[in-house]
Amino acid sequence: MERVFFYIFAVIIIVFAIASVTSKKILRAIMYLLMSLLAIAALYFMMDYAFLGAVQMAVYAGGIIILFIFSVLLIHHVEGEIEEPSKMRKIGMALLSLLGLGISLATIYSFDFKVATKTATTSVENIGKGLLNYGEGGFILPFEVISILLLAAMIGAIIIAKGRKNI
Repeated sequence: MERVFFYIFAVIIIVFAIASVTSKKILRAIMYLLMSLLAIAALYFMMDYAFLGAVQMAVYAGGIIILFIFSVLLIHHVEGEIEEPSKMRKIGMALLSLLGLGISLATIYSFDFKVATKTATTSVENIGKGLLNYGEGGFILPFEVISILLLAAMIGAIIIAKGRKNI
């Protein structure tokens, strides 16, 4: 039964990702991307990675999509259409995509996958302690640096949104 759900979510991810890339309407492309990100979160939950699924939903499906929607609404182009790229750009991007697919498949097929044993369990509590530890192997400093970066990004977004006043 898990295999059936995996294939259902995989098809949802692929269909909505293609729809997001090929959509001419900006807001529709964002909604298609949201559906694709939610299906990825469902795959994480299916694999018993509850923390990654929650992060996927909160950060990507929640935060990033809301940021995209606000930026689209902020510039007042809700029903704006995306301009059509030239034929040469389409051909170039198709070739680069095929190259990336080939490299990904070659890497996947050359890796010797082994079945993992469930000896070590990772709980959300252990992940939280590891992320907020200030000792060796802790990640509190990167969290603080990221918070300063996000603060700078919010200040920059506010300045851009306000625009320039005519003097």
